[in-house]
Amino acid sequence: MQEKKYKSLKEFYPYYLSEHTNTTSRVLHFIGTGLVVLAFFTGFLFHDWRFFLAMPVLGYGFAWVGHFFFEKNKPATFKYPGYSLASDFILFYDLLSGKQSFKV
Repeated sequence: MQEKKYKSLKEFYPYYLSEHTNTTSRVLHFIGTGLVVLAFFTGFLFHDWRFFLAMPVLGYGFAWVGHFFFEKNKPATFKYPGYSLASDFILFYDLLSGKQSFKV
């Protein structure tokens, strides 16, 4: 069976959401992405490159704990790194704005 190839972020995002249905996982993704945003601005404001180095650890650390221990699935990052990263920020915004709920 051949796996579906996504041609756009708009086409990929519903799949991304289907891989993020666990409440705890969504909370962990939200925390991780929020810390990435905070680390970016902190690194920029204080001219400290260590905050930029911490960004992948913060973002992926929280997200991967959510996938491996709560969702029990493999992160989409491995097959769709660009779409997955963009979707992390879209989900963060959707959760922040109330468009998506933490509880599915």
